[in-house]
Amino acid sequence: MAARALFLAAAAMLGAARAFAAAALGGFAGAPAPAADPAALCESAAAQAAREFGVPLRVMRALTLIETGRTLNGRRRPWPWTVNMEGEGRWFPDREAALAYVRARHAEGARSYDVGCFQINRRWHGEAFESLEAMFDPTANARYAAQFIRTLHDESGSWETAAGWYHSRTPKHAERYRRAFNAALAALGPLEGGAPDAAPSAAPRPPVRLASLMPVSPLGGPSLAARALRGGGLLRPARPLFD
Repeated sequence: MAARALFLAAAAMLGAARAFAAAALGGFAGAPAPAADPAALCESAAAQAAREFGVPLRVMRALTLIETGRTLNGRRRPWPWTVNMEGEGRWFPDREAALAYVRARHAEGARSYDVGCFQINRRWHGEAFESLEAMFDPTANARYAAQFIRTLHDESGSWETAAGWYHSRTPKHAERYRRAFNAALAALGPLEGGAPDAAPSAAPRPPVRLASLMPVSPLGGPSLAARALRGGGLLRPARPLFD
């Protein structure tokens, strides 16, 4: 009996050791992997695109916050699964839900809508992407936005002006967006990546084909997220597609 008890104790210790090793190598067997942080997808893509195209990081971060920002755990952060469907903005819990909504509305006849971290407009800029899925990809979405605003900066000489044009060439809409842009910059505070009007890098940039020089999100008026930043709160979590 004593030998059996000793054997069982040794087996239990061996099992505990194996469990500890499994945890050290990536988690206990059967434990779910930690959920990805959707907001971080936009933030990481913004940082990568800023480096590639010589755009100040603060400019990219401000744009994605204006376009898709929502309050998460007391912080305002971007959201990759955001859709502005012909003037109505919604946040979706995941990529699949956002895609399902857009496809359903497209089948009903909708053609002008903005998607992703930087709210790229499907009607005017969709030809630059292989598919709707590609437009939602945070990296592809951010690279297109960075190339676009860098082109606008090259034309205007100012990141603030470029930000207004990113949204609209109509002066009153551009001015409203510039105010939201400056408010977003102030809320960000100092970030690695330089001041908004710092001289852009002269390093060669990987090309991104721009489908149009139309504003990226030209649905009219300031973006819904920009209104929310001023207190309008028009962006809201998505309702289920079907009751």
